Amino acid sequence: MALTAEQDAFGMEMLAYLSGDTVHEIVERDDGFINAAPNGPGTYFNPYENWTPQEKEAIAYAKGRVLDIGCGAGRVGLYLQDLGHEVVGIDNSPGALETCRRRGFTNTHLLSITQVSADLGRFDTIVMFGNNFGLLGNRSRAKRLLKRFYHITTSGARLLAVSNDIYQTADPDHLAYQEYNRWRGRMAGQLRIRICYRGARSPWFDYLLASPEEMADLLEGTGWAINRLITAEESPIYAAVILKERRS
Repeated sequence: MALTAEQDAFGMEMLAYLSGDTVHEIVERDDGFINAAPNGPGTYFNPYENWTPQEKEAIAYAKGRVLDIGCGAGRVGLYLQDLGHEVVGIDNSPGALETCRRRGFTNTHLLSITQVSADLGRFDTIVMFGNNFGLLGNRSRAKRLLKRFYHITTSGARLLAVSNDIYQTADPDHLAYQEYNRWRGRMAGQLRIRICYRGARSPWFDYLLASPEEMADLLEGTGWAINRLITAEESPIYAAVILKERRS
């Protein structure tokens, strides 16, 4: 579902950053924890040379027609466009898509991840960078959407996903939240968050951070399997090159 103006905190901060404003990205978690990243939106605008090593290595596996899920300010789409790929971006933020348009990434659709369908055509690659594997939300929705992705992709397709191994932390606030999630029957890294910017507040939504082992479990039975993990020393962030399995 597309966000209203009052809910589009993410889009508002993208447009403000694009205009040259100093912007703090505020993420509120449902246990009261608040993360305020100074100039946080800058990561959504990063040119390729400023990407993480994990993303730089993973994007080399992109081929053919590409679906960029949660395209944000368009950094992935613009990079792949410049390489000659046909790229389709989706986001549920009108402000984010307006930012993309102003930056030259125009083949975008105002859709949430749950609205991805065959109406967009078939894809050779799906990209979920910036921890956007998390947009799968929870275990049951992840299974359902991954099966849908299988049916809208070509033979030999690949899914390039970035996630965060939440178990690589000693932060007591994060460890307590993991226990809180287990207590209420959720995956440990199943965050419940919202984005805040000035007077706008996004709806609360689930954002799933999964370890490599949990990612492999979520992929089981969906027609996808991890082919390669790309990690960096002393970082919980990793990229996965996930290939479509052949079915007999």
